[in-house]
Amino acid sequence: MTSSAELRKLFLDYFRDRGHEVVASSPLVPINDSTLLFTNAGMVQFKDVFTGRDRRPYHRAATAQRCVRAGGKHNDLENVGYTARHHTFFEMLGNFSFGDYFKRDAIHFAWEFLTGVLKLPADKLWVTVYETDDEAYQVWADEVKVPAERIARIGDKPGGKRYESDNFWAMGDTGPCGPCSEIFYDHGPDIAGGPPGTPDADGDRYIEIWNLVFMQFDRSADGVLTPLPKPSVDTGMGLERLAAVMQGVHSNYEIDLFQNLIKAAADVTGAADLQSSSLRVIADHIRATAFLITDGVLPSNEGRGYVLRRIMRRAIRHGYKLGVEGSFFYKLVAPLAAEMGAAYPELLSAQAQVTRVIHQEEERFAETLNHGMRLLEEGIAGLSSAVIPGETIFKLYDTYGFPVDLTADIARERGLQVDSAGFEREMEAQRERARAASRFGILDDAKVQVTGTVGTMFHGYDRLEENATVVALFHAQQPVEALNAGDEGLVVLNQTPFYAESGGQVGDTGWLRASDAEFEVHDTQKQGEGVFTHIGVLRQGRLRRGDTVLAQVDGAKRQATALHHSATHLLHAALRRILGTHVTQKGSLVDSQRLRFDFSHFEPISPEQLETIERLVNAQIRDNAAVETTIMAPDEAIAAGAMALFGEKYGDKVRVLRMGEFSTELCGGTHVRRAGDIGLLKIVSESGIAAGVRRIEAVTGERALDHIGALQHRARQVAHLVKGDRDNFPDKVQHLVDRTRQLEKEVEQLKSRLASGQGSDLLSQAVEVNGVKVLAAHLEGVDAKTLREAVDRCKDQLKAAAVVLATVEEGKVRLVAGVTPAETQRIKAGELVNFVAQQVGGKGGGRPDLAQAGGTDPGKLDEALRAVPQWIRSQL
Repeated sequence: MTSSAELRKLFLDYFRDRGHEVVASSPLVPINDSTLLFTNAGMVQFKDVFTGRDRRPYHRAATAQRCVRAGGKHNDLENVGYTARHHTFFEMLGNFSFGDYFKRDAIHFAWEFLTGVLKLPADKLWVTVYETDDEAYQVWADEVKVPAERIARIGDKPGGKRYESDNFWAMGDTGPCGPCSEIFYDHGPDIAGGPPGTPDADGDRYIEIWNLVFMQFDRSADGVLTPLPKPSVDTGMGLERLAAVMQGVHSNYEIDLFQNLIKAAADVTGAADLQSSSLRVIADHIRATAFLITDGVLPSNEGRGYVLRRIMRRAIRHGYKLGVEGSFFYKLVAPLAAEMGAAYPELLSAQAQVTRVIHQEEERFAETLNHGMRLLEEGIAGLSSAVIPGETIFKLYDTYGFPVDLTADIARERGLQVDSAGFEREMEAQRERARAASRFGILDDAKVQVTGTVGTMFHGYDRLEENATVVALFHAQQPVEALNAGDEGLVVLNQTPFYAESGGQVGDTGWLRASDAEFEVHDTQKQGEGVFTHIGVLRQGRLRRGDTVLAQVDGAKRQATALHHSATHLLHAALRRILGTHVTQKGSLVDSQRLRFDFSHFEPISPEQLETIERLVNAQIRDNAAVETTIMAPDEAIAAGAMALFGEKYGDKVRVLRMGEFSTELCGGTHVRRAGDIGLLKIVSESGIAAGVRRIEAVTGERALDHIGALQHRARQVAHLVKGDRDNFPDKVQHLVDRTRQLEKEVEQLKSRLASGQGSDLLSQAVEVNGVKVLAAHLEGVDAKTLREAVDRCKDQLKAAAVVLATVEEGKVRLVAGVTPAETQRIKAGELVNFVAQQVGGKGGGRPDLAQAGGTDPGKLDEALRAVPQWIRSQL
């Protein structure tokens, strides 16, 4: 049997031997394509090559590309695990030609690999071509010698968009496109389904294994097809489907790769039935989960992180369905790494991090799952129809955090439907409530639409002031011809030295000065296609559209902001060196007062690590490397080692900022000229802000000196209070702490003796009610801990007893009730303490043998305690 790993290698070796550059799989998060949620095909990393925006040193390529399809157009998550070929994660084998070979060679390569290398029977293979593609048909029929009855011509889908066809592929409604030729494998007459192109083609007998796309045309907006000067080839063959064919099985879940993962899943869940759909779900989802985390995605409530969380929680829920108690999903990372780590070494490098992330998400979800399942079961039990109401689904989601897709998944298993429309109505009502509660400040003008306004030329990298022309004015969210003194509004200039908020850096402030007007700029924002809006208030005069102004940036604020921005780059690089390359930016804010940097990391940073990171950054500052900027193509920048943010859309050219050999990132912000300009970095705080996301706040330059000065001032104050000096005050503080602990211990002992003494007197106050000793009393000068100890001693000495003791601390009533074991069948400590608590303005509860409560009305305490014997009598 040819294993999945062997098939992957055979494919890449075959095309390497035929002049193809074997290119590593790109990440699952497209680096320069914000139009895609995930990499969903092998051609994604080559999109710009096909369109001519990117050039590579090779004209032929082959890849084994990891892909994810979950969410959006490919949102069929509920089918994964229940059908033979639905997956969230899959591997796409592909060969590509960028203006080199075309249809003839692509077809011959495919046929030779399938029939010559893999030895698949030629009579089991069927092919399709686009209905008008005579060239491809001729190659298949006359050169490859595929019989005419096994070649199907297929055209556009009836009523579909002009780029939707089974055999015509396009990037979209316009742009590169061309006919396809698909290769199908016949699984035999025992399986239902007809040949491609027939009415029965939707069956499972004939399965597509390879699609050859011939990019031949450029389609304009009016639908005209113009031949491309350099036609190209893009092919894709699912490794899992190919493995199923080669291993003689019909379901992808029966191939070696999945069988090994399913057995591992059975081991960690204790499941005995290896055909379980739940095991298939878990085996599929560990692949998507592990590789998404490897590529920098973390579970969250939005975007890619939300899709990852959905996948993870679906897998965890299926473990719950199999009877698993506790965490299990993270244990499958090691078997997956053993299975696929050789092909994808990045998975091995990230294995420890992936395991940590999954384990933490499992622990976090456990309570939600248990609680949500109980509530859902109650809801299903009370149904009067076969539909789970939208209100129930929304309550589970909104109040208890139970994912909607899990509710739908469970409904599907029970043969129920979900009221999706009702859920959406509830969601919209919540959104409306949120909108009604929103209140925007005076800068609502920042939200005005300025599309159509001429773009602003930014000159702020090398100057802080320049003359400019007012090209547009806005007041009260409307365009105006002029602003008058006192008006708040927006000013758009034809050119500006003001930096508009972007990349975490705040917008500049300053002044726009005309001959008879002064506009104070509070903020600068970017709108539309490069339109800079200067937001603020006209302090005096009248500012008109067409006026010439002197735009002056607040230089001190800009410089302080630049220090923090440059330091952020050094901090990012230091974090990756000390903590690991899994650290990626999750957000940042830099202004004149501080820097805030959010990053992926799944545990608090120790004080020792923080000190090392801070020292490393300051060492780079002292090295005083020049800060250099270069403009280049995105792929060129990334190849040069520049850090990019996954999912961000970069233009044809990007600005690369290099600080010596220590840090290289894509960045459009303003920076210092040399690292030494930063002066000093001081970390102020480190904290967790979300699952797997940490935050560091720091200050630089004069702000760092201010912070250190404040620390020294507090140190002097403490030294003065303990009658010491800067050198010995820590020892004196430690002495005071030790002394305080000793005194607290002595106080506890004295209180305990006091309670014991009172307890001895109290025992004589116990009254007998139907064979049970009942004691209810008020103790003076004791705390809650001492009260509990006194109750325990009284229970021990009274044998068969119910005890309530109370004290008053700072005007608040504290109550402790205890019942001896034999009596808890008739008297519950929780009910007893509640009886007293309700009379003194409180409530409480606990175990049948011990319970606590509080109250706010000490004046009624003694009366409440006197009523206890009668209450006990009523219980007996």
